[in-house]
Formats: sequence, structure tokens, C-alpha cells
Amino acid sequence: MSARFAIMTVRSRLEREERTRLSPYAMLSEATDGRVFAISPDDMRTEFQRDRDRILHSKSFRRLKDKTQMIVIPHGDHYRTRLTHTLEVAQVARTIARALSLNEDLTEAIAYGHDLGHTPFGHMGERTLNRVYPPGFRHNEQSLRTVELLEREGIGLNLTQETRDGILCHSGERKPRTLEGWCVRYADRIAYVNHDIDDSIRAGLLKQSDLPDELVAKLSDSHGERIARMVGDVVHESEGRSMLSMSSEIQEASDELRKFLFERVYRAEWALREEAKTDGLMESLYCRFIAEPGLMPAEFHARALYETAERSAVDYLAGMTDRFALDRYRRLFMPNVNRFL
Repeated sequence: MSARFAIMTVRSRLEREERTRLSPYAMLSEATDGRVFAISPDDMRTEFQRDRDRILHSKSFRRLKDKTQMIVIPHGDHYRTRLTHTLEVAQVARTIARALSLNEDLTEAIAYGHDLGHTPFGHMGERTLNRVYPPGFRHNEQSLRTVELLEREGIGLNLTQETRDGILCHSGERKPRTLEGWCVRYADRIAYVNHDIDDSIRAGLLKQSDLPDELVAKLSDSHGERIARMVGDVVHESEGRSMLSMSSEIQEASDELRKFLFERVYRAEWALREEAKTDGLMESLYCRFIAEPGLMPAEFHARALYETAERSAVDYLAGMTDRFALDRYRRLFMPNVNRFL
């Protein structure tokens, strides 16, 4: 057997294993609806593995390490960032997919790409762009725009239809068309509700004893046990079915826990004070880049010529890390006190 033939059999073997091992409800790599621009099959990897690798090697993925998850520009080493959130989502989603014999590669690709379009300063930045940009801004739509148009200097990552659908539909009213997309949709909620509690306690915003007793009774007061209970419930309720779901009891408790976080953390007084600051910063940058598109890098300035300056400013701002946004603001709006020293 030639080396060339042996290498080519790797993808074929992986696709054959999917056919024999995965659930009838799983999305098979060989059944993909394909990409916008056709490419030759890879010798070693399935199509969804290629999607995963393209996302992992993208600049947008690397920038997630310096984007806010909940704590803005955390000084401690143990707070989540948008990158560690993404990794936790991927772990939870893969666990669900593996238990239900779904396609882990597609699940992982969607999970790694789901927040690529998130703004600096987390949902605070998202709310600002949604307010100032007339068509509105939603991070799931921006994540899709990032992989389709903005990555690789405007070429995009050319991902499969299934990965793109999962990225777009991980939140909001649109529903994923694959169960792998549903794995990520559930995993995103499970991950952020639980790790935001953990970070809130670490930051002194909450105490363990603040968690409502009735929710602790249903979900546990342990970070790991809560995640295990939620994941186990999704698996138990979804096994052998063509749709993912939670039991009404655990779904209601999870929703109440999220509501608790909104009341005590996300919309607390400290958060509103921080949001007022980030809101002013983001709006100032947005207005400045619209007025002077030449201040943006060439790829965004050029895009403003055939789309709009507003659209280009949103794309540029959404891709920034927290620190880069702060630096741009300092350079554009604050005096350089060290200039003549």
C-alpha cells in the first residue's frame, strides 16, 4: 500500500466510523451541505474537523483571551475571559454530544466559533453597539459575519453550512438545525450561569450563602455538581430523541438562577456604573470612526467605501479586545502628557 493511499484512508476511516458509531440523529461529516466555495477533500481530516482547525487558528479566536466575559479587565489570574468561557462551553457541549452519540467535531467547531463576534467589555459593549448602530447589533450575527467576511482580511474562513448555522443560532430566536448546534446552545447557558456565579463569589459580589435555598436544593451549591446535574438532565431527557431538552424542573431552576444573576450581578449598581463608562467609551469611538474612517485600518476603511462607515466602525469595534479599545480611546481623546518629557 502506498503512503499516499494510506494517508487518504484516514478521512475515509473516520467517516466510516461516524456511520457506524453515531446516532441516527447525528450530523455526519460526509453529509455536510458543504461550503460556499468548494475545496478539495482533506486527506487526514473530516470537513467538521477542518472547520474546527480553521477557527482555532484564526486571529478572532486568539483575541478572545483579552475580551471580557463578566469581570471587565480582571486583575486576578483566575477570572474567566471570553476565551476561557469558550473553552468551557466546548467541554460541556462535547460531553453532551458524546453521551448522545452526536458528532463531537461539529459540536466543537460550533463552540469555538460561537462568540468570535463578541464585543470588548462583554454584553456591556454589545448593548452600546445595539443602541448606536441603527440596524442593531447582536453578537451571534457578528460571529457569523466574522467567519464569513472579516477573517483573513475579508476572505473569511469558508466554513461548512452546519458550523455556520450553529454559530448563528447558539442564541437568539433562531433555532439550530442540527442537534450538535443544540448541544452548544445548551452548553453556553450552562457554562456562563455557573462560571459567572463562581467569578462573582471570587470577586466578592456574592457569597455562597446568597444563592436561593430552593435553587440550591434542586441544583446543588457546588459549582461542579450544578454543571453535572444540568448536563445529566439534558442527556437523560434527550437520549434517543430527535430534539434536545431539559426536564421542566431543571429548566425552571436554571432559568431562576439566571434571573438571580441578572438581579444581583449583571444589573447591580456596580455593573451599571461600569456600563456607563464603557458605554461612553464605545460610543465615542464609534462616532469618531464614522466621522473619520481613515482612522481605521485599511481593510475597514476600504470596506466603508462600498458598505457604510457605520458598518465598518461596528466591525472594527466588535473585533477589539478590551485593552485595545482602551488604548484607542486614550490615543484619540486624551492628551499625551509624556510627549515632551
